[in-house]
Amino acid sequence: MSTTAFRQTIHETAPLATELREARARTDFLFRILTPDAWYERPIGERHRMIFYLGHLEAFDWNMVARRALGRPSFHPEFDRLFEFGIDPAEGNLPADTPADWPSLGEVHGYNERVRAELDAMLDDAPEQIVRVAIEHRWMHAETLAYLLHNMPRERKRPQPQPAMGGDGAPARPTMIRITAGEATLGQSREHFGWDNEFEEHRIAVPAFSIGQYKITNGEYLRFVEAGARPPYFWLHRNGAWFYRGMFELMPLPFDWPVYATHEEAEAYAKWLGAGLPTEAQFHRAAYGTPDGTESSYPWGEDAPSAERGNFDFARWDPAPVTAHPAGDSAWGVSQLVGNGWEWTSTPFAPFAGFRTFDFYPRYSAAFFDDDHFVMKGGSPQTARCLLRRSFRNWFRHRYAYVYGTFRLVSHG
Repeated sequence: MSTTAFRQTIHETAPLATELREARARTDFLFRILTPDAWYERPIGERHRMIFYLGHLEAFDWNMVARRALGRPSFHPEFDRLFEFGIDPAEGNLPADTPADWPSLGEVHGYNERVRAELDAMLDDAPEQIVRVAIEHRWMHAETLAYLLHNMPRERKRPQPQPAMGGDGAPARPTMIRITAGEATLGQSREHFGWDNEFEEHRIAVPAFSIGQYKITNGEYLRFVEAGARPPYFWLHRNGAWFYRGMFELMPLPFDWPVYATHEEAEAYAKWLGAGLPTEAQFHRAAYGTPDGTESSYPWGEDAPSAERGNFDFARWDPAPVTAHPAGDSAWGVSQLVGNGWEWTSTPFAPFAGFRTFDFYPRYSAAFFDDDHFVMKGGSPQTARCLLRRSFRNWFRHRYAYVYGTFRLVSHG
């Protein structure tokens, strides 16, 4: 992507420095939840140990802003390389490192402190686009840290209060809402900030279809499990009863919360009921389209995201009922298209026409165009508000069980 539209510096757009501090504060808070003996744990087999993420956020910022954008020399080349990239190994190809392969906690903290001090001193010279990449990358990792923490044994994290629900809804009654034929706008114009996979903006004709008013709930999915399906990763069965593994507590399975499932599980459930998952274009039509043919920035219109609109922007550690936050419904009356869990689509993660890699971050999207990762839309309780924009695309592997992934059904009859 050309940097033509992003030649402003941090000095000219001072709020970016504040945004960076806010993002740092959130990830710092999440790291403080870990107990001292948790840093070398690997809560998810397919991911790095927690010590990696502590160094990764600062190494990414340093490598992206100081080294690549501004050409500054490295003060710790070893750590710049060690913490540069995360991993997404194929199933069955897990990392084999040991805690002894990683530096001490004190060494990593020292590296981080120096990165922040030196980086802050040069922010006035940094291109806005690159700093926005650093900010949004950190917000993405705030969500990654959340689901890593979710998988950490309870004795290895400090409990936190559960924020208020934001208004419980009435019991969900499965309802399909008819969406008339129309066009959906995907992607966005290059005059705005976005990641490489968000471009180019284009319109797609979407035939009429019906979509679930609500995300599929634990209670609905339980019937599938009772018919012989494998239970989702976030469920546990003890003494003849089902429980949900919350962030800080094990609780009786909340039947009116959305089920967190893999793409494979979502597809199997849809097939079981003779339905399907929405395409990315269908999601956009249901979320941002209107009966009169216009489109909005958010399902509820043009207002900025706020607490009454949904369970996002770190509103809660765990889900809310699928009928909560009716103020966030779309123009069609479809609920929670943003927040309370990313929504799986049937669309493989692939480039839009006109796709170009970032010259400063060529691996961001292109490495995942493999028909094994699928597009997710919307956002979860742990998704920052800046990532709720219409064009943003998330993606994970078909069988990846740890992400806050929900789904709803579509039919064409």
